[in-house]
Amino acid sequence: MKRIIHTNKAPAAIGPYNQAVLVDQILYVSGQIPIDPSTGELVQDSIEAETHQVMKNLGAILEAAGAHYKDVIKCSVFVKDMHQYARINAVYAEYFDAETAPARELVEVANLPRFVNIEISLIATLP
Repeated sequence: MKRIIHTNKAPAAIGPYNQAVLVDQILYVSGQIPIDPSTGELVQDSIEAETHQVMKNLGAILEAAGAHYKDVIKCSVFVKDMHQYARINAVYAEYFDAETAPARELVEVANLPRFVNIEISLIATLP
């Protein structure tokens, strides 16, 4: 059975998709970009600020589904500039314990929605 997950604590979808879909205790969270859900504005102060906002958005969706960062099993990270890898990793590490961190890929791409610098999607298991 498929259940749609939605929260006002994360940005609304900007296309024909949902924030997340839950199927058989597996949560598939759509890519999040650094939109502040309280204002609808992009956070663009620095790559660190953008990454924190993306992680906050993901956290809000996880919470709406009854999950937490510790339940994440896979992240896909898309960035516009691989030279920002270390700075992104430093923020990312604040959300995941190194010993139990999820599987991940980080890929440089030509562009992202609304021309942001980072987008992250994830897969989690519900406890």
